[in-house]
Amino acid sequence: MSVPVALVAGLHGTARATVVDRLLREHPGAVAIHHDLRAITRGLVTRTVRDAGTTLERTLIRLEHGCVTCTVREDLIPQLLRYAGRAELLVVDLWDCVEPRSVAEALDHPGLDGDIRLTGVLTAVDAELMPTDICRGELLTEAGKPGAPGDRRYLAEVLAHQIEYATALVVPETLPAPLPPADRGDLDLCRELLGHLAPITPVTMPGEPLPPLAGPALCAHELAARVDPATAQLPCASHTPAADTVVWHRTTPLHPARFFDAMDVLATESVRSRGRFWLSSRPDRMLAWDAVAGVVMVEDTGPWLAALPEHDWHTVPPARRLAAELDWSADHGDRVQHLVLTGPELDHDRIHALLDGCLLAPGEPATCLDDPFAEILDLDTAV
Repeated sequence: MSVPVALVAGLHGTARATVVDRLLREHPGAVAIHHDLRAITRGLVTRTVRDAGTTLERTLIRLEHGCVTCTVREDLIPQLLRYAGRAELLVVDLWDCVEPRSVAEALDHPGLDGDIRLTGVLTAVDAELMPTDICRGELLTEAGKPGAPGDRRYLAEVLAHQIEYATALVVPETLPAPLPPADRGDLDLCRELLGHLAPITPVTMPGEPLPPLAGPALCAHELAARVDPATAQLPCASHTPAADTVVWHRTTPLHPARFFDAMDVLATESVRSRGRFWLSSRPDRMLAWDAVAGVVMVEDTGPWLAALPEHDWHTVPPARRLAAELDWSADHGDRVQHLVLTGPELDHDRIHALLDGCLLAPGEPATCLDDPFAEILDLDTAV
């Protein structure tokens, strides 16, 4: 019987350690493995293995190439297999800046099925820090949390991806109970914001039971489909006292220059926005929008399903075909504008008017348009 493995991610180290401690207490025989990456830019990693009451080992490791991928491949997986024979549950305590997706996909390997199985991806969140950190537009290196030499990721970007990929979110009790009113307000605000960012993900608040971790193995492909642009389960429109989520969904192509000019407004007025879109100048390519804390990333994610020959559709994953079917129209196939923006006091009508003004007008030519996106997209047009 394979041993269950739970990943515990989180930018907030104290909150994450609190969750790991609780897992070790509540699962007798559980073992936690943690890699301290503070010196990873020098190729050094400190591995700590512990149970509920004892540090079993602490080892300094020198990696040939200092990066998270090398750490997982060269040390984490061998250690998980080493302890699988003696642990009831294996807890992977991920370093602050590690996004759990890369680790989950490394563990989803046929050769590991008989020994270990991934059963949960938990992200721990500090209720006091999260509302501020999701707005911080600084690089991880500037915050002292790089994951590798030359790490160009942003702090808020990593936090958003940790929250959105998780199968469960945990807000631990890091302050003495009962909480004073101001701290209870932090908890309420944090839960409200998590409901905007990951509305279908269960949230465990202080005093509530943690999710069960003894179930079947999770599929990395299914986890990825929840967040990949073509298949993402994007939030619906909602309004709460602290934030609004606005959804814009259209089936007309965007004028590239007008949409490019609107990018700054969309990114700076919202805290988090994401989705997929299509430009009149690139009718066959699905483009992804991913923005957090004012930092925008636009990416070519490949062809729309409607741009592929029908006899090639069987090569596309089922989740991709299902998502395309939900968006399908007789005129445009699965080509669609689907953007979701979250932030405080967002003006639904103003955002819709701004984006509607970026659409190609009736009779406006779709070709021979200046395309400012050519400067940021290195398109590989091969299907």
